Amino acid sequence: MSETISARAFSIDDYDAAFELWQRVEGLEIAEGDDRESVAQFLARNPRLSRVAIDGSRIVGVALCGHDGRRGHIYHLAVDPAYQGRGLGKRLLDECLEGLRRTGVKRVIIMVADDNRRGRGFWCRCGWEDIPGAISMGIDL
Repeated sequence: MSETISARAFSIDDYDAAFELWQRVEGLEIAEGDDRESVAQFLARNPRLSRVAIDGSRIVGVALCGHDGRRGHIYHLAVDPAYQGRGLGKRLLDECLEGLRRTGVKRVIIMVADDNRRGRGFWCRCGWEDIPGAISMGIDL
């Protein structure tokens, strides 16, 4: 790993590397709407909100981020297992939240499966509210 990991806006050119990373991260479910065309549409509707983390030329973290004009949403926040535990997920999350703040969004929602204990732990450590009986978590900006 290099000394400096940079972060930038997610581009559709990053899709293949991001998809491969999503497949390797435990607890992340690939579903309909995660195909290249759907992600390209999502990125076009939410310019510069989604993020990737890069070590050299390799994508080691990714987060899809957008909003519907009322609520922000973060999808598929993932960090390469070799890079986990170093604050990279929190860094991507903070960059997403800052972008959403600039849009005027006041609340952000994520969905995390009940059986994804590691994922739920990450979000709770980041200050997100666990909503009992639901598969979503939220935070006020």
